[in-house]
Amino acid sequence: MTVGVSNLGVSFPFPAAIGEGIKAKAKELGVHIVQLDAKGDAQKQGNDVQDLIGQAPDGVLLLPVDSGVAVGYVDQLKAAKIPVVAVASQVGDHKKRKLEDVYSGLAALVTQQEFEAGKAAGRLALKALPSGGKVAVVEGAAGFAEVETRFARFLDPAKDAGVKFQVVARQPGDWTAAAAQSACQNMLSSNPDINLFYAESDDMGVGCAKAAKAAKSHAKVIGIGGSKLGIAAVKSGELAGTVCYKPYDLGELAMQTLYDHVKGTDTKSAEFVSYKTPAIDANNVAKCAPQW
Repeated sequence: MTVGVSNLGVSFPFPAAIGEGIKAKAKELGVHIVQLDAKGDAQKQGNDVQDLIGQAPDGVLLLPVDSGVAVGYVDQLKAAKIPVVAVASQVGDHKKRKLEDVYSGLAALVTQQEFEAGKAAGRLALKALPSGGKVAVVEGAAGFAEVETRFARFLDPAKDAGVKFQVVARQPGDWTAAAAQSACQNMLSSNPDINLFYAESDDMGVGCAKAAKAAKSHAKVIGIGGSKLGIAAVKSGELAGTVCYKPYDLGELAMQTLYDHVKGTDTKSAEFVSYKTPAIDANNVAKCAPQW
């Protein structure tokens, strides 16, 4: 069996770890992998998909650069009778489609339950700021469904507890520590009394924590992802908490899911496949072994 992998960007730690998990499981299953790197460019990913169609693999694992644009890629692969499993990000407009409402052109979507992970981050925020206060959000890059899905239920735990979190600013950190540090500097300049930052990735959380320290702000920072940087920052106290993602395991799960589909072991279509993402703080940090 040959499987094509269209990775959104192997220079980014999270999708790179997914790619390593895919390769490990493929080796175990005796599957040949053809991996192409979109380098964060949706147009290049479109060209990569055309390249894979030309090679006629038995299936494709797609890590979408842009969830909306990815619909066209999936339709092209389906027309070529190549089964597709989307990995780490949904396909379709996240504002109109629930995460578990998997796009019909897919064999499966294998990802984190982003809404629940955002809610878990919200529980950490409530624990860090039990009386409420001013909150700022460091978002990922435009086009990624996770920008909204990781925020959608973040405020729910505070609301349920009758605690008011006032969101005073939202700026993109483009998934990097450097960009997030700059974004948090800007937000602190406009709102020096921010009490808590919610960064939609651990790397951005670490960058934001640096900005808060430089500004002599006492704002606490919550991340998401369970990265090596994030877990180290939870241990050191730079981050008040994070949510444990396991991208290597996710890659293995995606490869197994596609393999079972192609082999006919699992004949379901548009299946939602996920795993647990627990909230992590200083009290249980040992339970999250970072995979990226």
